[in-house]
Amino acid sequence: MTPIPQPPGEPAAAPPSATSTPPSLGPSAGVSPPLSSADTSSSLSSAGASPSLPSAGASPSRPSSAGMRRARRRDRQVYLSSHPLLFALLAATRRTPVRKLGSTLLVHSPEAFRDGLTRIPLDRTAAGTTGGAAGDLTGGELLFNQDGADHRGSRRGLADALSAEGVQRLRPIWTEVLDRRLAPLAEGTPIDLVDVTAEMAGATAAALLGTDVDPRALAAAARSAAAAAAREHLPGPPRPGARRAARTATAHLTDLLTQPSTCPTPASASTDSPTSAFASPSATASACASASAPAPASASASADGSALAAMLAVAAVNTTVAALPRAAAWCADADLWAYAESAPDALTSELLRVTAPTPLLPRVAAAPGTLGSCPVDAGDRLILVARHAVDAHRTDPCPAAPAPPQVAQLVFGAGSHACPGARLARLQIADALQALARHRPRVTAARVDRRSALPGWSRLILAPTR
Repeated sequence: MTPIPQPPGEPAAAPPSATSTPPSLGPSAGVSPPLSSADTSSSLSSAGASPSLPSAGASPSRPSSAGMRRARRRDRQVYLSSHPLLFALLAATRRTPVRKLGSTLLVHSPEAFRDGLTRIPLDRTAAGTTGGAAGDLTGGELLFNQDGADHRGSRRGLADALSAEGVQRLRPIWTEVLDRRLAPLAEGTPIDLVDVTAEMAGATAAALLGTDVDPRALAAAARSAAAAAAREHLPGPPRPGARRAARTATAHLTDLLTQPSTCPTPASASTDSPTSAFASPSATASACASASAPAPASASASADGSALAAMLAVAAVNTTVAALPRAAAWCADADLWAYAESAPDALTSELLRVTAPTPLLPRVAAAPGTLGSCPVDAGDRLILVARHAVDAHRTDPCPAAPAPPQVAQLVFGAGSHACPGARLARLQIADALQALARHRPRVTAARVDRRSALPGWSRLILAPTR
């Protein structure tokens, strides 16, 4: 493999150690604890508990430094090939916890990152933010751009759908895909993990939303909508046709999700059905009910339900498709597969930390405040760099001594801005890595996805070694 040039300010990764682990921040309110991948019941790990570790005497040998360097070089390609200038700027400024450039603040430290989400009032509808982009494209009231009681109501609904019980109801959906799509490895046939992951994520999202749309079609539409929206909101002058392309892609996704479906309504859904994850009288139930329940009382309610369903599909699909192939490549290059069998939760936590699927969060301050030593004015742009907040750029994954949960979970946000799908993402990735580990696959080919909304691979070919 051709060595990748090191970007400005990007030092070699430090080996995991007590001195290189990010400082503890204290529990992040609203962040779900990881669900044990070995637990098929509905119980959760206690909040703040450390991920499971190998039992004494069964710990895999420490991965070689050469393997870690190989894994980091490969993973860095997803940044250098898709956003080289942005990556270089962030790397050059990260030594300062918060750097203010005009009306933009680059936020790197874990303390400032968390404060940016929990202590600075944010404008959820501002242009260039996640909520602004989502609301602008769909015209709906979404979790991403809601405030106050509406936001709390939507989060409660999602908490029901993505609770331990809800996730366990969804689990057979993705395990069936894994069993079927990974079977060729047992026969010595390579697979494209990106394609497998897209089907797995699409099937899970379809079940979550209670629609029987084809999983691959849903995944493709969700990835296309996210990529088009990201391109439209890139810094710089307006791009001809970008807005039209984003609206077209979003409309296609919404059309898929509003097709006639067999989704059970909240009143009749079986609690044993995987598609009953939304079967609660909550704000998010409209995402499922809008497809098959009686007509809503108003057109705006139907539009909001469709918009929310589209945005949930975008988030669920794109996060998984970005995270899992990168995590598997790390396992293959750094020889971490043994941890997938002995310490799946710790491995998953560490790989999500070093890959940071959503490496930065663009936000806009709604009121004055302070981040680190920098004053924040209303209207200032905050670029919250999750990758640096969790020390992904410097500390290699170490499942034997993982980062504290309150640090590792920052990749999913904090407080009321924490991702409600963290539990689902963790368990999906842990299950997938466990299923792959028995074949000890290696990477034979990889291609960066230069058009995706999140840094990732468009193709990752894995071949079994046993």
